Amino acid sequence: MSWAKEFVELDKKVHDRSSFDSGEDERNDFIRTKAAKHMAAGISRTMVLPAASPLPDDKYPICSFYTIAPSQIERQTLPAALAKKLPHYPVPVFLIAQLAVHAEIKGQGLGKITLIKALEHLWSVHAYMRAYAVVVDCLNQVAQDFYAKFGFEILCDNNGKTRMFMPMSTVGQLFEEEGGA
Repeated sequence: MSWAKEFVELDKKVHDRSSFDSGEDERNDFIRTKAAKHMAAGISRTMVLPAASPLPDDKYPICSFYTIAPSQIERQTLPAALAKKLPHYPVPVFLIAQLAVHAEIKGQGLGKITLIKALEHLWSVHAYMRAYAVVVDCLNQVAQDFYAKFGFEILCDNNGKTRMFMPMSTVGQLFEEEGGA
């Protein structure tokens, strides 16, 4: 399966959610049954990278996706050196609530591409609505290792999942250097 050039907002009339299989039931269930409902409710936004070619029903399979939402963290969950610079109330953050790649094309670098696109998206939102960091809740050790490889640090335990974070200042360095080159 080859993928399209751009991430687009999930559209259940255009994108075939039922054929998506990341190998993780929680991610599959989310894209198939919850993502569109959450978008309609205004609580998150899901962006998909469709396949380059449609299925016989003219819908496009989903190669990868990410879901983002506003969130907050308690300042005391941050390392002391960072927390002391922040106010004594919940700190706004962006949450990468979901990120998955179709199992058929794992190992081709699409996870990295999807993460970079999610961070780039959040960096553009940050120009209009500030947040301190990007956070992710890792389903398992594989996910934790993936995010750590790209500079995310462990923040705390969140409902049995390891929560990791990357300050927006670090995200900014990624895209400001790229734009300035």
